[in-house]
Amino acid sequence: MAGFENSEDAAVYQLDDERSLIATLDFFTPIVDDPYDFGAIAAANSLSDVYAMGGQPKIALNIVGFPDDMDISILGDILRGGADKVMEAGALLVGGHSVKDQEPKYGLSVIGFVETKRFLANGTARAGDVLLLTKALGTGIVSTGIKQGKAEPAWAQAATFSMKYLNRYAVDCFEDIIPHSCTDITGFGLIGHVIEMMAGSDTSCELYFEDFPLLPGVMELAEQAVIPGGNFSNQRFYGDQVDRQAITAEESYVAFDPQTSGGLLLSLPEEAAHRLIERMKQTVETPVAIIGRVTQKQAKPIIIRRRR
Repeated sequence: MAGFENSEDAAVYQLDDERSLIATLDFFTPIVDDPYDFGAIAAANSLSDVYAMGGQPKIALNIVGFPDDMDISILGDILRGGADKVMEAGALLVGGHSVKDQEPKYGLSVIGFVETKRFLANGTARAGDVLLLTKALGTGIVSTGIKQGKAEPAWAQAATFSMKYLNRYAVDCFEDIIPHSCTDITGFGLIGHVIEMMAGSDTSCELYFEDFPLLPGVMELAEQAVIPGGNFSNQRFYGDQVDRQAITAEESYVAFDPQTSGGLLLSLPEEAAHRLIERMKQTVETPVAIIGRVTQKQAKPIIIRRRR
């Protein structure tokens, strides 16, 4: 049902009329100092692809690279962080594989399931839908600020909490609502993943920068040009496909910021979006906001506007 086409977040294989299987994997190097938090963030990021397809994870396998000259207790903390997130997701951690490497790497291979009728693709948005985002933006900028010693402790704490937070809690609110389209915001940044959604749907969209939920400290760091290298890569690759005359260079940094374990981006009718937001306010602990609207296909996939 889903593979390489349309840049889907995971592979989906239909088992029968009722159920489909979701398969994905992801891993990366540390982006925070605390090994437990690193393990939890990497696990939450890996699990997110299953949630982006509308499913629930059931089985996970560890993927580990670790230096043989580093304290083995650090690896124990990384694995403990990942195991706790898998347990929080209601899935089973059933093994994995490790290799020697020059720097630590960690992530998961995850298998999940989704009701076939509730499977969410990322290229099925419809003109007239609104775009709803379930986490604040700026994890790449804040993570770079942490590495450079420029992020205030409160900023680092907020970003770490967001990256560790499971998208499970947003999906649990869907109930009778089935979004038209869904993806999670990760390394290609908000702009890259929105472009993928618009390309697969043969649509365009208008985004409103003032409506973007932002992590604390993001604009302060952007104004100091505390920017990860992936941000410039995203701008080079996607920049020509965005009309961004209405925003500043610093605001562009936020729009193109590569995210780790970012939120879900949902395309759905406006009335359903408002109902979903009201539900999410009761249980979801990250900012949730409508950030734009899907339109008929225009000259560029994305126009970023200001409301005033």
